[in-house]
Amino acid sequence: MNPPRAAWLFLMPALLVLGLFFVLPVLAALLLSFTDYDLYALADPRNLRFVALDNYWGLLQRPLFWSALGHTCYFVAVGVPLSMAASLGTALLLNSPLARGQAFFRTALFAPVVTTVVAVALIWRYLFNTKYGLVNEALAGFGIHPVDWLGDPHWAMPTIILFAVWKNFGYNMIILLAGLQAIPPELYEAARIDGASALRQFRHITLPMLRPTLLMVSILSVSGYFQLFAEPYVMTEGGPLQSTESVLYLMYDEGFKWWNLGSASAVAFLLFVVMFAVTALMLRLGRRGDAAEVQP
Repeated sequence: MNPPRAAWLFLMPALLVLGLFFVLPVLAALLLSFTDYDLYALADPRNLRFVALDNYWGLLQRPLFWSALGHTCYFVAVGVPLSMAASLGTALLLNSPLARGQAFFRTALFAPVVTTVVAVALIWRYLFNTKYGLVNEALAGFGIHPVDWLGDPHWAMPTIILFAVWKNFGYNMIILLAGLQAIPPELYEAARIDGASALRQFRHITLPMLRPTLLMVSILSVSGYFQLFAEPYVMTEGGPLQSTESVLYLMYDEGFKWWNLGSASAVAFLLFVVMFAVTALMLRLGRRGDAAEVQP
C-alpha cells in the first residue's frame, strides 16, 4: 500500500471525530452569530432571520460587554503573572538538589489541578465567608476586622484570582520542572567554576534555556485565564454589582438565561478574536526575543 494513503487511512477516524465534534459545531456557531436565533426561533425555525453583523455591532455598543471584557483582561493581567511566578518558584525549589520528598510535593502541589473546580470553589467560598470563614477568623487573631471578600466589589475579583492561581499553578509547575531538568548541569558547573553567583546563573543560564518553555506556558495560561467562567459562576454569580462578570459569563447569560443564542455566539467569536490577537502578539514578542539572543 502507498505510504501516504496508509497514513491517511490511519488518520481518518481521528479526523472524522474532530470534524464531527469540533469543526462542524464551530462553523454552526459562526453561522448562528449572524442570525437572531432566540427562543422564538427555537420554537419555530421560520422565525429565524439573518441579521449579518448586527449581533457584533450591538455587543460593541453595550457597556456591559466592555465591562465584562475589562474584568476578564484584569483577571488575565494579574492572574497569569502570579501563576507564572508561583509555578516557576515552586519548580525551582523542587529542582533544588537539597529538596527532599520531591515526589510527594509534586503530587501535593499538582493535586488542585485535577480536583473539580465547582467543589473546591465551594470550599473557598466558605473559607472566605464574612461571618464564619476561616480566613476572617485568622485575621481576627491579629485584630483585623472581617473583610467581605466575595461581597465587596473591590475584593471579589482579587479573591477569585487568588483561587485561580492556587488551582492552576501546579500544571505549569510540572512543565517548568521538566524544562529545568532538561538544562545540562555542565552549564551550572562551569558557571560556578567561573565564580558566578546563584542569581547570575539564574539570569544567564536558567532563564535563557527556559525561554521556549516559559513562552509555551505563558500562552497556555493566557488562553486558559481568558476563559474565566466557573469561578465567578460558583463563588459570586457575576457579582457583586457585576464586578466579576467575565466575557464567558456574559455569553452564558445571553445564551442560557435570555436565550439570545445568536448574540451568545457573537460573544464567543469576539472573545476568540481577542485571544488570537493576544496569542499572536506573545508569539511575535517571543520570536523577537529569541532573535535578539542569537545576535552577537
